[in-house]
Amino acid sequence: MMFKNPNQEQIFQILKDAKNIAVVGLSPKEDRVSFQIARLLQDRGYRIIPVNPQYAGDEILGEKVYADLVSVPEKIDIVDIFRRSEFLPAVAADFLKTDAKVFWAQLGLQNEEAAAMLEEAGRKNVIMDRCIKIELNKMIA
Repeated sequence: MMFKNPNQEQIFQILKDAKNIAVVGLSPKEDRVSFQIARLLQDRGYRIIPVNPQYAGDEILGEKVYADLVSVPEKIDIVDIFRRSEFLPAVAADFLKTDAKVFWAQLGLQNEEAAAMLEEAGRKNVIMDRCIKIELNKMIA
């Protein structure tokens, strides 16, 4: 199987429909890309939900941090992932235990095993190797 992202219009629609974005691997360090993008998402009106076991129970960007996706009590529209590609199958397994709508691996991240797991489970809204910030900027341009 060769993974293929949704087309540009589908990606824009996902971004338009989303309200809550879980950010897996969100760092509290302001110089990290995950932090910068999560702050931008907040600035654009999205509610971010930090997911990072290292900081579970703390707050990042004013939001409570959860250990994993299963612990998040709210509805998740997009799971935006900042973990290395080899960790994507584990994140996909966690994702499959939720009713989250979209699995989104940031720019430079892709894993065929994770894509196959999600496909086999009938979870079709999968985006990999795309930056949510770049896609948002394209949408408003």
